[in-house]
Amino acid sequence: MTDLTTLLEVGGPVAALGGGAAYARANHPGVYWSTVGLPISTARLLSSYGSVMEACGLTVAPSRLRMLAVKATTRREVRPVPPRRGIIRPTSTGLRLRLRLAPGQEPADVAASAERLRHAWGVHAVYVTTIKPGVVELRLVGFDVLRRVRMPRKVDAGFLQVPVALREDAMPFIRDYRAVPHQLTLGATLSGKSMYLRHLIAGLAPQPVALVGIDCKRGVELAPFASRLSALATEPEQAAELLPVLVKEMEDRYDLIKTRQGIAPDTPAEEITSDIWGLPESERPVPLVLFVDEVAELFLVATRKDEERRDEMVTQLIRLAQLGRAAGIYLEVCGQRFGAELGKGATMLRAQLTGRVCHRVNDEASAKMALGDIAPEAVMAACAIAPERPGLAVAGDTSGGWSRIRTPYLSLSDAAAACRESARLVPDVPALKPFLPEVAVRPVASPAPVVEPRPATG
Repeated sequence: MTDLTTLLEVGGPVAALGGGAAYARANHPGVYWSTVGLPISTARLLSSYGSVMEACGLTVAPSRLRMLAVKATTRREVRPVPPRRGIIRPTSTGLRLRLRLAPGQEPADVAASAERLRHAWGVHAVYVTTIKPGVVELRLVGFDVLRRVRMPRKVDAGFLQVPVALREDAMPFIRDYRAVPHQLTLGATLSGKSMYLRHLIAGLAPQPVALVGIDCKRGVELAPFASRLSALATEPEQAAELLPVLVKEMEDRYDLIKTRQGIAPDTPAEEITSDIWGLPESERPVPLVLFVDEVAELFLVATRKDEERRDEMVTQLIRLAQLGRAAGIYLEVCGQRFGAELGKGATMLRAQLTGRVCHRVNDEASAKMALGDIAPEAVMAACAIAPERPGLAVAGDTSGGWSRIRTPYLSLSDAAAACRESARLVPDVPALKPFLPEVAVRPVASPAPVVEPRPATG
């Protein structure tokens, strides 16, 4: 009886600790990793590093000097040598570890063994990054960071850079318009595409940038941000008037570059290799970001007259995508569906959009249109996105690299408030003044009338 009582007294706290750890792992994975997962994974890594590297085929024959020293001092068998390991650096989401590759090894050898390393050390994922020739960094992620997205507290983002999502390797996904000037963003209803757009606009609102919107859904997506927009078109007819103005603005900026650099006025814009960033800051035009929501609405036609207007708008969009970067004009093209069947110019427009972000789509053809020409293996990853994870997407660019990302939640009211707070930063672009959206002013509630008591009579 005494032994049973002692067992119950000891087992109670142990069970409580186990239950608490299980609860933390399911509901607070970051806390669980910092308190339990990190020490366990570190111990596994330190105790099994050599044997795991040997099992993964990442060891090499020791140097001749090492062989002679081992044979001279001991009678042990000379074993293969693993890559030299650096200091283990813990993070809030995992571990970082640098390896110096042995002669004859390459980063692809380590990347091919990432899945084995993940299972051997008990972590969620392992990613390999090349630091410099001969040195790679292993980024061990302890838990699924995309289940509950929490952006890092400090993100180094500069001008025209917006930390819009979190990558699966726990690094922020930064939308850099200087590096990737134009982007195609696809996503079905409730896939998180609108959330992605909100983060972009809210991130650009405090920066000295002109924001222009084309939203053919009567403006329901972009109208809440009207206080920060320099122009807004809510119908195809208005878009047909706005796009030529943007093309003319682009041409005027090219003329400014020609004048400043002494280029002949009749030089074609295609032959100018410089951009507005080579101009003095006092003469430099403000950068302009054009958001096109539901791009398919610009392609749809009902009559022959609409077809002519469609061809003109598509041609102007293609011109902006081809030549706009040097003039400081950037495109963010969004839609639920994008395919060659939209009509003439769809494939040509896509070819000019360097960045690609594909949320959950309703058909494989849209995923192929977004990612098939840059990373065919990413198409299956985009098609596998579950409806229960809104905001999850596959991001890639024309370099062939891709990764899974997820956008954190941002309410429409918070994004609109960020635009209202930055309304004073709307730049003066004379050509866009006719398209300046009207900002609705909320009526001030009048105070309740004061009812004075009637004078007493009699």
